[in-house]
Amino acid sequence: MESFQRQIVELLPRLRRLGRVLTRDPADADDLVQLTVERALTRVGQWAPGTRLDAWIFRIMKNAWIDESRARNRRGKVVVAEDDGAHVGLDGAAAQQARLEAAEIERAIAALPEDQRLAVALVLVEGLSYKEAAEVLEVPQGTLTSRLVRNRQAVLTALEGA
Repeated sequence: MESFQRQIVELLPRLRRLGRVLTRDPADADDLVQLTVERALTRVGQWAPGTRLDAWIFRIMKNAWIDESRARNRRGKVVVAEDDGAHVGLDGAAAQQARLEAAEIERAIAALPEDQRLAVALVLVEGLSYKEAAEVLEVPQGTLTSRLVRNRQAVLTALEGA
């Protein structure tokens, strides 16, 4: 169990990145990561040793976000407001330019439908293979491949316009 917990701790940065892609909000991402880790720890018996832990936990996160999104739609309200002060105190022209470019890319990705955003995050950000990402998303590999082609083109088009 200790090794399992250590592996989860090592996955936290990747879970946080994926959480930000899904939620588009740092605070919501942190809440989603916490929920994901909690579910993984309480369901450790469902994980098959020898399989990829990251793909298993990413699937837990995806399903937790689907549950949360549905609950929010039923409640009809957003839980956490935008955190406008996330980058207070950073300075420098290069850092500012990098943030602007990253924000443009983030906006382009955020404009994609949720299933396409998740495909981009799993393959291009988290580095999962097409097969592994297709398993996490529970779609055929060909479906994932076609989504990624459309996503890349949509992001490039949005960046050219920006």
